[in-house]
Amino acid sequence: MSLPLGPGLAGTRILLGISAGIAAYKSAHLARLLKKTDAEVRVVMTAGAQAFITPLTLQALTGEPVRTSLLDPEAEAGMGHIELAKWADIILIAPATADLMARLAHGHADDLLTTLCLASEARCLMAPAMNQAMWRHPATLANADRLRELGWTLLGPDAGDQACGDVGLGRMLEPEAILTQLLAALEQRPDKSSKAMCVHQDLAGKRVVITAGPTREALDPVRYLSNHSSGKMGYALAAACAERGASVSLVSGPVTLATPPGVDRIDVTSATQMLATVEAQLPCDLFIGCAAVADYRAAKVSEHKLKKRDDESGLTLELVRNPDIVATVAARPDRPFTVGFAAETRDLETHAGSKLERKRLDLIVANDVSREGVGFGSDDNAVTLLWLDNGQTQQQPLPIQPKATLAGAILDHIVAHLP
Repeated sequence: MSLPLGPGLAGTRILLGISAGIAAYKSAHLARLLKKTDAEVRVVMTAGAQAFITPLTLQALTGEPVRTSLLDPEAEAGMGHIELAKWADIILIAPATADLMARLAHGHADDLLTTLCLASEARCLMAPAMNQAMWRHPATLANADRLRELGWTLLGPDAGDQACGDVGLGRMLEPEAILTQLLAALEQRPDKSSKAMCVHQDLAGKRVVITAGPTREALDPVRYLSNHSSGKMGYALAAACAERGASVSLVSGPVTLATPPGVDRIDVTSATQMLATVEAQLPCDLFIGCAAVADYRAAKVSEHKLKKRDDESGLTLELVRNPDIVATVAARPDRPFTVGFAAETRDLETHAGSKLERKRLDLIVANDVSREGVGFGSDDNAVTLLWLDNGQTQQQPLPIQPKATLAGAILDHIVAHLP
């Protein structure tokens, strides 16, 4: 993956906190990536973290002594933990376990890392990492909300295979994704010495409606038509809009993603449900149709499970067209700025350009889902933006990058063209 290294973090003083999760082995790679940005990096490890990775490893990668104890006589002779708290521009904890999140959410300061967090005025971010059931537990989700209220930025977690054998949301983001999201969160820095870092609020006062994920079109009580959309791109856009000050309604098909902070999420299943929900959220200033809506549904849904025939004959399904949600929104007399998505496997610009004009969209985001490593289910994507300028189709390719970063690039274009 190509990373935006360089001046974004050059000279920034980063305190990397490591807590007791198996994902701690990834923290060594993260420390190395941070050093490549020319940031100053110091590491603090909890006692449990040292069971997974040694302080010597982190010391070799950062070139700085690793702090592990609050009651270190040599360091504390000069109130070393307060000095370290004042030194940091950024505190980044990766991994952040459920236990550490709980202690920070409730203001505990019972080891060096939690004490530093309470004593520092630095920008604080964490990358949660835990079993999927632990992440879904109401106590953990409440702690996550409390941490956001206290000013923490949560990077992730990600979904996928876990060390315990489970599959789901809870694993730590990969180090490259953490670095990319860190850079995105620090998009604006007033001056090199300032710790006040924020994201542009260029959507403040705007109302945004976004669709994300797939739809499911029932065939019978147990079967349905659908597609491979994970919802990650739509959720990244929703998160980015909220961070930029917008009031966001996210109309989501069935996915396994956590609701982004500050976003009002409404779950639906079918295309007709999605359209009705979208229309109930209108009017708005910006509509982004990122969902992979099924083009067709069954003309008649069987009341009972369709049984396999004994005569080896096939099964014929009668399908009817689903409503075109993004075209419906674009055709309204009070139409918002309307953005569509086009997932293609060939002739990308031709098919996307046709949809742009036919559906009367302000912008279409086209991506080739046949490319390996991008599109459905992937954490990365590469797209081409198409829009009309004085009747002529204009294009802007955006190279492969994490979807969270790509969402910001797409919004940069949208904001520049919003009325």
